[in-house]
Amino acid sequence: QVQLVESGGGLVQAGGSLRLSCAASGRTFSRYAMGWFRQPPGKEREFVARIGWSGGNTYYADSVKGRFAISRDNTKNTVSLRMNNLKPEDTAVYYCAADPTMLVHTTPDEYDYWGQGTQVTVSS
Repeated sequence: QVQLVESGGGLVQAGGSLRLSCAASGRTFSRYAMGWFRQPPGKEREFVARIGWSGGNTYYADSVKGRFAISRDNTKNTVSLRMNNLKPEDTAVYYCAADPTMLVHTTPDEYDYWGQGTQVTVSS
């Protein structure tokens, strides 16, 4: 099992930056691909970014490509999401999630473990 706890959300002006972190418990963290998803107000949860087991493979939604960067540190059991040039449409609750497979999954149903989420609000 993997337990996930997100942190780093907050209120930021458009054009600003935030760094989200996700701390994982469990000795098998390095065996999971990790993803970030977000759920805007009144909308469904959507894929943001994914990183492979070793950190060598990353994948992004088109809406964040070039602005967001996902990374992980398997020695510290953490995964991070650096968000630059934030826009009001990035406002959402952001979740990290763990996937035990090697496939590039971008839908929530394909991830086994989830954190509680952290709110990101971008003002215009």
